[in-house]
Amino acid sequence: MFWLVPICIVALAAVLIGVVVVNKDGSSDSAASETPDRSAGSSGANGSGDGTDQTSDEPDFSFLERHDTEDTRAVGDDDAPVTLIMYSDYQCPYCANWNDETLPELMDFVDDGDLRLEMRDIAVFGEASGTAARAAFAAGEQDAYLEFHNALFEDGKHGSESKLSQDALISLAEDLGLDGQQFNQDMNAVTAHDDLETNSSEAQSIGVTSTPAFIIGGTPILGAQPTKEFVDAIDDALAEADATDSANGATPATSGGQS
Repeated sequence: MFWLVPICIVALAAVLIGVVVVNKDGSSDSAASETPDRSAGSSGANGSGDGTDQTSDEPDFSFLERHDTEDTRAVGDDDAPVTLIMYSDYQCPYCANWNDETLPELMDFVDDGDLRLEMRDIAVFGEASGTAARAAFAAGEQDAYLEFHNALFEDGKHGSESKLSQDALISLAEDLGLDGQQFNQDMNAVTAHDDLETNSSEAQSIGVTSTPAFIIGGTPILGAQPTKEFVDAIDDALAEADATDSANGATPATSGGQS
């Protein structure tokens, strides 16, 4: 799909290349304290910027939203007014921290029908990350993606490579009540490998070289910023959706904003 929008790809790459730097051995505390960057014109090795709000001149990256009713790793209504895309790696400490601290807060938006999460698991940190991503895909085939995903990031920590081996992942699936034999087949199926390649190619094509990286309502957020940054971004996107619906004479989206 990306050859259809080369200008937008280049523009988003300018936002993301070299900006989202998440060190596999870094501390989650520093990630949470980084200056939030939601400006497409800013740069910096640590994903920090001047906090300038997105302007009307900046492109909209909502074309990356899939709204696929068959996407087993998406959480929330496929027609929710706001979509959050997350590029994540199962060996990424910042991803684990975000999953533990921020995701539970955002589930309120999901439960209210205001937010859809589209998870894109990729392999930034090597082969074990790819194995885990395919395992998460297999869990999704048994309608247990989020449960499996959360288990891999239990207590806000990522698993060691030994815990991301194929045998360990199958054991985890069985512990969660999944069919281990089916899980193993799905994990090693061509579709699982193709899915990982699709997500990895998509991430690379828009300049995502580190994790986590997010797009909320078409606007990028780089790194595991404080929860408030995500809540504010979703509230802003909901307000924009309300304004658009009102202008079009449709029923406005109901904000699930939090304080």
